[in-house]
Amino acid sequence: MKAKLQVRAARHGRSMEAEAREILTAGLREKDAPRENLGTAIRRYFEPFGGVELDIPPRGPIRKPPNFDE
Repeated sequence: MKAKLQVRAARHGRSMEAEAREILTAGLREKDAPRENLGTAIRRYFEPFGGVELDIPPRGPIRKPPNFDE
């Protein structure tokens, strides 16, 4: 890696330190792409295979939790 940095720095007419700084500056200047929601990414990945329709049963009343004090 050091040799590659030396060659690149020489090609650009800079010291290795200046070349390293330029590489870091250029990398930090780029904007990060917004992260995609995991659910959206999974859907996009599997979408070409077709969808699955699930029958979701109706929800019933909420059960009362057991009383552990008794």
